Amino acid sequence: MRNVGIIMRRELVSYFATPLAYVFILIFLVLANALTFYLGGFYELGQADLNPFFVFIPWLYLFLIPALSMKLWAEERKSGSIELLMTQPVSMRDAVLGKFLAAWIFTALALALTFPLWITVNYLGHPDNGAILAAYLGSLLLAGGFLAIGSCMSALTRNQVIAFILGVVCCFAFLLAGYPLVLDVFRGWAPQALTDAIASLSFYAHFDSIKKGVIDVRDLLYFAMLISLFLLATGITLELRKAD
Repeated sequence: MRNVGIIMRRELVSYFATPLAYVFILIFLVLANALTFYLGGFYELGQADLNPFFVFIPWLYLFLIPALSMKLWAEERKSGSIELLMTQPVSMRDAVLGKFLAAWIFTALALALTFPLWITVNYLGHPDNGAILAAYLGSLLLAGGFLAIGSCMSALTRNQVIAFILGVVCCFAFLLAGYPLVLDVFRGWAPQALTDAIASLSFYAHFDSIKKGVIDVRDLLYFAMLISLFLLATGITLELRKAD
């Protein structure tokens, strides 16, 4: 795990060595506040909670997180620095996990900077802070799922734009998996077991459960298994493409 920590710190520092980190955080905070107060109708609802903020979080992640993850491996492969990385005494597993954790911590920092919203809602009323804390946990797990998928998509190509598009499409598919729009396509011909399996893959269904303040072990296991699966796929993809 020492190598994982070294890679994680190196990657985290590299984010703040360029304007990318500051631009990402600024855009995230501006959009989060705009969606909460304008589209979410924060004041019009007259309720002391952060539901207007958390409702839009998955859709905010849908575009911003693939933009963050697209460079994880595509840039390494294009510049050839991945070969240099692999000459170091680190395993592919350590490299994949280290870069993922750095991106996840960076996203957690951006999420944590929305704390003025939490302060505001406590100033205006008496919210259920336990439910808000659970929603923040769900948001962090959701970000991990998006990043794991984005990491895998980035490993598939040298082109960051293609990695971004693949990441958005794949994350969008997981996000909509539990919606009637998708399930109705399968209900006409597929067995109920297959329809239920597709519905169980939905990001939003698992996130929504946690967002309501219900921390179910099944939801935690879902995100843990999905993140592990896509990180494993990232490592396998990179191993197969070493010779490219």
